[in-house]
Amino acid sequence: MSSPPSRAPFRSEVRTTAVLAAPLVAGHVSTGLIGLVDSVIAGRHGTATLAAVSVGTAMFWLPIMIPMGTLMALPPSVSQLQGAGRRAEIGPLFRQSLWLAAALGLLLFAFLSLSVHALAPMGIDAGLVPGASAFLRGIRWGVPALTAYYCMRYLSDGLHWTLPTMLFGFGGLLLLLPLGTVMTFGLFGVPEMGAAGLGYASAAMLWAQALGFAFYLARARRFADLGLFARFDPPRWAEIRALLKVGLPIGVTVAMEGGLFVVTALLIGRLGELPAAAHQIAINVSALCFMIPFGLAEATTVRVGHALGRGGAREGVRRAALAGLVLVLATQTMTALLLLTGNTLVVGLYTTDAAVASLAASLLLYAALFQFPDGLQVLAAGALRGLKDTRVPMFLAAFAYWGVGMSLGAGLGLGLGWGPRGMWTGLIAGLVVASILMASRFAWSLSRLPSADAMPASAAATPTSGA
Repeated sequence: MSSPPSRAPFRSEVRTTAVLAAPLVAGHVSTGLIGLVDSVIAGRHGTATLAAVSVGTAMFWLPIMIPMGTLMALPPSVSQLQGAGRRAEIGPLFRQSLWLAAALGLLLFAFLSLSVHALAPMGIDAGLVPGASAFLRGIRWGVPALTAYYCMRYLSDGLHWTLPTMLFGFGGLLLLLPLGTVMTFGLFGVPEMGAAGLGYASAAMLWAQALGFAFYLARARRFADLGLFARFDPPRWAEIRALLKVGLPIGVTVAMEGGLFVVTALLIGRLGELPAAAHQIAINVSALCFMIPFGLAEATTVRVGHALGRGGAREGVRRAALAGLVLVLATQTMTALLLLTGNTLVVGLYTTDAAVASLAASLLLYAALFQFPDGLQVLAAGALRGLKDTRVPMFLAAFAYWGVGMSLGAGLGLGLGWGPRGMWTGLIAGLVVASILMASRFAWSLSRLPSADAMPASAAATPTSGA
């Protein structure tokens, strides 16, 4: 890419990826801000409420990552159909994905209903169990809406139209802020509900987002030719199985990474209110920063899938991945500097408790250290999803996040008594190993694609399956 003819296509690819990713990043940031709103409202209500919401949020997001990741099979599938000129097949595929989303939502609702009984046996501090249970009982009612929302969002993203992700994301934020405040503190005649109020307010927001997105897809001219809701299709196992074949490994991979952070929160929850509250602040800020490379990775998935659908030449796929890499390196540099220099200022937005603020600010220094490996691993995983190479990355993630990250974190944090700082050291180690393994896997998968010179003009690539 050093010769003059190749610079212009690469610059164009960077611009295209940036334009595609900007609403995705904004939408993900709005999701992170929802967590911030929950934490700020809970923190203002009291340290005990903040710690309870920390545990409840961890118990909620750990299982939700599997259906969220499983439905990530939709963007590369839609993008490849679009790139190959097979747009008429998108509507039937979407309707089958709705069946899958509905099944996943109902299974997750049942799981969360039972999980409240597992908090005490898990060793969570007894003072946090009532509030965490109340939060889970409230937010579980929004789970079926959330899986449907992801399905609709991923369809739009796969068609290179990411603006709705941003708009509905911030729309949910604008609803949650007043509703959560009213239900948590008990204003305007509403009884004070504490952590439970945040759970029910979050569920109401999720339903508003899902219904709004469905109305938009049904009325927007951009999607009219797809006939998304034009007819009723019964579930067809062959198509659902194809989605599961690609998506379930993605779901497990996402759960492997997210679970590393979630289980860390649960283990820290055993140490008491102060460490749990400080960790909740630090992990919420870290998650907010992560939304940026995550959005760029999703855009890279779509661009890689589109390049594969148009013919699958190695050069086009490499160009799409490198464009995402350039953008991720730039954004991760900025977030690392922010966490290094502004950690105390950021923590001050969450709490006025000096002890909690001091510990949280120190944990953000650890977060600054893993910005680059975190960005690299999520980008490489996104590029692999674009190739539909998902099975082997699942095993790589299991080793990096749990074989290295969790074992080291638990050993240092609980075994040697380092506390939250030991757990965060494990997070850094797991992300470093994941970034090396995922990047190496993408390089190998890329090498299997034919070069443009070796392909017939009319050739279409067969998606990499992750052998």
